[in-house]
Amino acid sequence: MLTLGKLIERGIIEISSGFPCGNHNSDGDGVLQVRPFNVTTNGTITLNMQKHVPVSAAARRPVFETGDIVFNNTNTKELVGKTAVWNGPPGSVFSNHMTRIRPTDSATSSLYLASAIHAHWVTGRSEMLARSHVAQASILGERFREIEIPWPIESVQVVFADAFNNVQDSIQIQSDIVKTLSALKGTAMREIFTCGLRGELQKDSEIGLVPESWEIKTLLELCTISSGGTPRKSVMEYWNGDLPWVSGKDLKKPTLDDAIDHISEEGAAAGSKIAPADAVLILVRGMGLAKDLPVARISRPMAFNQDLKALISKTDVTGAFLRSAIYNRKDALLSRIVPSAHGTMTLNLNDLEGFKIGCPTDPDEVAEIAATLDAIDAKIDLHKRRRALLEELFRALLHKLMNDEIRVADLHSSAPQFREEVTA
Repeated sequence: MLTLGKLIERGIIEISSGFPCGNHNSDGDGVLQVRPFNVTTNGTITLNMQKHVPVSAAARRPVFETGDIVFNNTNTKELVGKTAVWNGPPGSVFSNHMTRIRPTDSATSSLYLASAIHAHWVTGRSEMLARSHVAQASILGERFREIEIPWPIESVQVVFADAFNNVQDSIQIQSDIVKTLSALKGTAMREIFTCGLRGELQKDSEIGLVPESWEIKTLLELCTISSGGTPRKSVMEYWNGDLPWVSGKDLKKPTLDDAIDHISEEGAAAGSKIAPADAVLILVRGMGLAKDLPVARISRPMAFNQDLKALISKTDVTGAFLRSAIYNRKDALLSRIVPSAHGTMTLNLNDLEGFKIGCPTDPDEVAEIAATLDAIDAKIDLHKRRRALLEELFRALLHKLMNDEIRVADLHSSAPQFREEVTA
């Protein structure tokens, strides 16, 4: 085990600090400035969000080059210490919340070193080492030099680095598949709700083009709309049951099989309401409405809180179709959201009841549309679960590295099987 301070003293690495700059933009004008959100919790670089600073502000500042290591020196306490190898545009500068670690010894593997420092964060050591400030924490100066990592010979570093790289590449593959499938679903939904599945002519309607045989219906015409509630938190018996109790934080995927919180039947009777299987739950109050429309179908009876409404079909329109039809026109519904007196985003009941969607007159087409979109959702969910398992594997490898529980022979013997499973 060696500290980063020892690596600096031995001339194996050198470090540089970034700089603050309030004059930044998200339009791509100037020079990319790397910030904490550009380092993921999986030890990789993401450029989904970018901040650029003026060329004049970036002049003569330290920059990242391929193979440099990005260390997040200041963040909330649970996130400070995230680390990754830089693989973005060369010449990018970085904020004062980031530290550049540059190996100066050709025998040092950048990927191994970054993974080992990231393992320090994964195992909770960084949080213990960080110095707390108001709403933030930092690992700077002597505390940075105290970070301790395993330091094997070069050949062993390369084997560990290859193993970490295999897992990270596999995580990225699953992320790319999810992104592609999500784009496919968006295209499929627009095509289905414009053209249907029967190849029929289209007609112009108050919600745009729809298949000629479809009807335009309001949600109130199609559904019974119910309100939920929250049982008293002081009555423990209400919160010791097996009945899923849904709130806004659960509405993360199209179909819910369970919820984070659970209540008893008595709790539901005393302060909530139970929606039947295939009902659609939609968020009508909360900051979750600021960017998206959280809406999901439930696969079994569930209770729900007062921030949600339950849409219970009273026609041949299934919950799966209803959820997709609403989400397909989410922008029209989001445009009706207004801030309440307390600043919370709110969707008024009248706007929900009067919201219109296109519906097939043939129940078989309703079922076919739902099945088509469910199949895509199932594929998306499969690859999300694969990604989650790989992320768990990556953290486990880092834990084993820091705790001296893994050997080079273990990695060599498992690599062929791992590659075969990922490919499958």
